[in-house]
Amino acid sequence: MGRVFVVEKEGRSYRCKFCNTQLALADDLASRTFHCRRGKAYLFNHVINISSGALEERMMLSGLHTVADIFCCTCGQIVGWKYDAAHEKSQKYKEGKFVLERGRIVDDTLNFRLSISDSDDN
Repeated sequence: MGRVFVVEKEGRSYRCKFCNTQLALADDLASRTFHCRRGKAYLFNHVINISSGALEERMMLSGLHTVADIFCCTCGQIVGWKYDAAHEKSQKYKEGKFVLERGRIVDDTLNFRLSISDSDDN
């Protein structure tokens, strides 16, 4: 298979819920009003550290789209999909963008851990 190289960018980000790999920066968030089979989802202009599945035609609430599932490159979990083509004119703005399912990502500002050692208590 080969070695996996993970990109880490500066700034507030969204990470894979399963392995904490950075997937997108908050600055690339385009919309929080998307929905998927499993609940809420976010639309992003750019994502990182993913691999793509095969393109397929999918009928969605907003019409027919050509999409590919996207997977975390570290743990292999499906995290959303990429819009390759929209068949309706009103949906063309989605082409080339990515959807990350809210239940499969975490906001790194909400997922921090405060670690204080015993020696700091003195």
